[in-house]
Amino acid sequence: MSRIVIFGAGGRAGRQAVAEARRRGHGVTAVVREPARYAGLADGGVRIAAGDVTDAADVAALADGHDAAINAAAVYGEGTDPDTFFTSAAHALVEGLRQAEVDRLVTVGLSSLLPGPDGTRLLDAPGFPAEFRPFCLAHAAGLEVLRAQGGALDWVYVSPAGDFDHEGERTGHYDTREHGDMAARISYADFALSLLDEVEAETLRHGRSHLAVT
Repeated sequence: MSRIVIFGAGGRAGRQAVAEARRRGHGVTAVVREPARYAGLADGGVRIAAGDVTDAADVAALADGHDAAINAAAVYGEGTDPDTFFTSAAHALVEGLRQAEVDRLVTVGLSSLLPGPDGTRLLDAPGFPAEFRPFCLAHAAGLEVLRAQGGALDWVYVSPAGDFDHEGERTGHYDTREHGDMAARISYADFALSLLDEVEAETLRHGRSHLAVT
């Protein structure tokens, strides 16, 4: 059994990661901005903690004593600043996890940053919705921080091959793909399987910037 700190534990991917980690018997610290809003996460012995994934000191304090970290935190929509958020979060995770001596990081990514069969990122393919491009580029900037500065971490950027099936249930399995496919769908619960499988993997994953699952 490991101790896992999960940032962004209040979101759909984060909640399922918490549930899957507990299902496997791991100890979990679920990090959210406002713990009072997520009292249900404490079921099953989960520790809920307030924290800011963009603050290296918060990351270090919350990750201390843990074996691995999952980052499922994101911002989107009116009143948010994805550009600042994703780069700041990546910087804080690199620095904070180093201070806490936690070297394993699994972070939730976007399919739009995956290459299609022709090698072009889905984000850059003709017909990609222009309104989503700024958010995707902000996510990409955070990934570049990990690539440039995360060399001391054993990290992996796990992306759905396409999008999430918001109504989908847990089937207990998933497949991996080399390319993105915007038509592909995966439930949050099945996506959580891949996150925990990566946490539990024994082989080093340095430089595995993408892992597409569906």
